Amino acid sequence: MMLIGMYDSPFVRPVAINLNLLKIPFEHADWSVGKDFDQIRKYNPLGRVPTLVLDDGEALMEASAILDYLDEQAGADRALLPALGPDRRTALRIIALINGAAEKGRDQIYERAFRPQEKWHQPWIDRCSQQMHGALGELERIAKGKGDGQWLIGSRMTRADLMVTCIYTLLSDAVDTKLKEGLYPRLHARVRRCESLPEFKATYVPWSAPQG
Repeated sequence: MMLIGMYDSPFVRPVAINLNLLKIPFEHADWSVGKDFDQIRKYNPLGRVPTLVLDDGEALMEASAILDYLDEQAGADRALLPALGPDRRTALRIIALINGAAEKGRDQIYERAFRPQEKWHQPWIDRCSQQMHGALGELERIAKGKGDGQWLIGSRMTRADLMVTCIYTLLSDAVDTKLKEGLYPRLHARVRRCESLPEFKATYVPWSAPQG
């Protein structure tokens, strides 16, 4: 099994963490969608990551699809996405919010990384920032409603905790350092708790600016 993509991607990293949590051995192809684009396209015609290549050669694409596959392999007792009911709906809502925050964070990064500063469209950057913080503010409200519980849903880690941690850390590193300073204290506390776990520590690498 081979996982393609760099760990500074907040979508590659959750797959690696889930594999580690399940103790599934895998090879890591630390390939960039910039300089290794053609190599990635041998497995994924879009040239995108994450891509998980199974032992029989089948290539799984897109983080949620890969994580669903890993839930199937784990079985109901260890699957990270709740199977049904309110917990599942809450998890999917949290994931939608944090994925939206990631999308709007990415747009801010790309605007600054790929356009000269004199061509930055500041109203667009401001709008993306507003949308990103809107999602994070709602996630803070959800986290606050859970009190001092360790996880965002129920009594164990779910995919919601996994995605929130990886994306929040990336946004803190690459988009808005105020996220490290307690701007969303309940959310930040849960992220720090997850980041202290060995499976998370093993996959953290400092963010690096995208290359064309």
